[in-house]
Amino acid sequence: MRPNRLREIWAGGGAVVNGWLAIPNSFSAETMAHQGWDSLTIDLQHGVVDYQAMIPMLQAISTTDTVPVVRVPWLEPGILMKTLDAGAYGVICPMVNTREDAQKLVAYTHYAPRGTRSFGPVRALLYGGADYPQHANDTIVTFAMIETAQALDNLDDILSVPGLDAIYIGPSDLSLALGCKPTFDDLDPKAAQAVEHILARAQAHGLVAGIHNGSPEAALKRIAMGFQFVTVSSDARLMAAGAQQVVATMRARHAPKDAGGY
Repeated sequence: MRPNRLREIWAGGGAVVNGWLAIPNSFSAETMAHQGWDSLTIDLQHGVVDYQAMIPMLQAISTTDTVPVVRVPWLEPGILMKTLDAGAYGVICPMVNTREDAQKLVAYTHYAPRGTRSFGPVRALLYGGADYPQHANDTIVTFAMIETAQALDNLDDILSVPGLDAIYIGPSDLSLALGCKPTFDDLDPKAAQAVEHILARAQAHGLVAGIHNGSPEAALKRIAMGFQFVTVSSDARLMAAGAQQVVATMRARHAPKDAGGY
């Protein structure tokens, strides 16, 4: 089976630099994949990407060594299993709030006897290889998102579930849950303390910790803190930022003449 580079990077003590795909288009996904990201996450939870758009995006990512990850819309067995069958090598599940939620997530993403994943890896066989069924349980990476006050209360119970590989912090939802302003980078003190606490407890349980970031500077600081999976911006935000920079430069150097009134 094709190895999972996420696991290889983590085994070497490194951090994965992850990009985010919100645009439902295979060409934009292919373009992003050729820029050298360690992994790219297709976001099915927020934005406009659906399952049918996801398939060609996974195929586009497969033209490179970039690892395909998918954030599913919710903790629901059907979409988790279909996402893995499509060839995702990692899944990020939002709103995991209890130990039972984490147990379900692990069960839905692992074949028996470890879990209850149904067998039908239609595209996963093409991407992973003919021996995919024998090695999928040890190759796929399962992330539980920690982003609510309830999850914080149940944190150690969640992190101690066997088979869970990593957690992923959504800073905006976590901030909202704690009564703070929703943001990625410059967190209110209460939210910042919660992020540090989640990271410390994940490390204590031997799990990888990941987090969403709005800028490379914030992501680098979080790698220095100990995070081993950092998302930086998204395809849509990067496109908008690049376009804004071009337009601002043009406007500053070539201000349009006032057309005047009638």
